[in-house]
Amino acid sequence: MTNSNSQHNGLNNILHTISFYPEKRVETFLSLLPQTRATVLIRLTKHILYSLLNQISDEVLIDTLEHLDPDEATDIIQSLPKHRQKNILEHLSEELRNSVAILTEFDPQTAAGLMNVDYIQVDASDSIFNVAKRFKAHEKRTGRLPTIIVMEEGKIKGYLPGHELSFAKPHEHILKYVRRIPTVKHNVDHDHVIKIFKDHPHNKIAVLGEHENVVGVIYSDDILRVFEDQESASLYDFAGVHEEETVSDSAKTKIKFRYKWLIVNLATAFLAAFTVGLFNDTISKYVLLAIYMPIVAGMGGNAGTQTLAVLVRGISLKQIDLKTSLLTLKHELVAAFFNGLINGAIVAVVVVVFNHNVKVAIILAIAMIVNLVVAGFFGTLVPLIMKSLGKDPATSATVFITTATDVLGFLVFLGLATLMLQ
Repeated sequence: MTNSNSQHNGLNNILHTISFYPEKRVETFLSLLPQTRATVLIRLTKHILYSLLNQISDEVLIDTLEHLDPDEATDIIQSLPKHRQKNILEHLSEELRNSVAILTEFDPQTAAGLMNVDYIQVDASDSIFNVAKRFKAHEKRTGRLPTIIVMEEGKIKGYLPGHELSFAKPHEHILKYVRRIPTVKHNVDHDHVIKIFKDHPHNKIAVLGEHENVVGVIYSDDILRVFEDQESASLYDFAGVHEEETVSDSAKTKIKFRYKWLIVNLATAFLAAFTVGLFNDTISKYVLLAIYMPIVAGMGGNAGTQTLAVLVRGISLKQIDLKTSLLTLKHELVAAFFNGLINGAIVAVVVVVFNHNVKVAIILAIAMIVNLVVAGFFGTLVPLIMKSLGKDPATSATVFITTATDVLGFLVFLGLATLMLQ
C-alpha cells in the first residue's frame, strides 16, 4: 500500500511540474521511462498535451505511443497535424499501426471513436482449448488481454468471459459459457452509447459495422471518460468559462478565454442599474431600502441557479423539452412561491426586529416571493427555449435568468416602496 501511494504521489508531482512549469515541461517528460511517459500523456489536459506534443520529437512520441492502447494512441495521433500523423504512422510497429489505421477510419464523435480493437472472434462451436490458444497468441503478440467475441452463422452471439478459459474443461464447447453483450452501430453518437450503457449496465459493448460485422469493443472506462468530459464541459459552460481552460493556464490565456463572457454580463448589469436608477428619489428618501436590495437580487439569482441546474441536467438526460415542460413549470412555481413565503417571513422578522419598520418588512417579503417565482419561471423556460433554438442552455440561459431576477426583483421591491412609503 505504501509503495502504491508513493507511486501515485510521484506521478502527481510529475503532472504538476509538467502542467505548471512550462520551462521544465520537456526536460521532465524526457527524463521519464517510456511506460511512465505514456501514463502521463493520457492524464494531461488538452491544452498542456498539445503544448508538449509540439515540443517533442517524432522519435520520442513514437516510442511513447507503443506503450498505449490503440484507442488512446489514436486519440493522440489525431490531434497532430496531418503531415506529422503520416510520419508517426509509418514508423509505428505493425501491430499498433494496423490498429490505429482501423480506428482512424471512423468519426471520433461516434461509437467507433470510443471503441478498442483488442478482441478476437471465435465460432460458437469452438472448444475451450482452441479459444485459449488464440487468446494467449493475441496476448503474446500485443501484450493486452482481448475480449472474446463469439459468432454464430456470421452474427454476433455474445462474448466469452476470459476467466472461463481457466475453469472450463479444455474439450468443452464454449457455447454453454457465452454471455449476452449489447451491440451498437458504429455511426451512432456518444449520447446513444451512454444510453445503452445505462439501459444495459454491462462492462462492454460490441460495435457493429455496416454489415453487422464486429469492428470493435467499447469498455466502461471509455464511457467514464466521456462522462467526465461532458461534466467538465457543462460546468465550464455554466460558469461561462472556455471548455479548454485549465488551472495551469497563464493569466494571458485566462483573459482571452473569459473577457467576452464578462462583457455580456456587464451589459446586463447596466440594465439592472438602469432599473434601480428609475427609483433614485425613493432610495434617497429611504436609505434602508439600499441595505436590503442585495438580498432581493442575491436570493433571486440563487433560486434561478438552482432551477437552471435541475433543468440543464434534465435536458442533458432527455427527460424534458419545451413541449413537456408544463407540469415541471407548475411544480417549480409552487415550490418557488412557498420558498418565497418562508424566506420572506424570515427577512421580514429581521427588518422588524432590527429596523422597527413594518412597511419595509412587508415590501421586502412581497418582493422576495415575487422574485423567487420569477426565478422559477425563467429558470424553467429559458433553458428549454434556448435548447429548442439550438443554443447551449447552460451557456446562454444564465445571462437571461440573472437579468430577469435582478431587473424584475428591483422593479417590484422599489416599485412597492414608491407606492407604499409615500
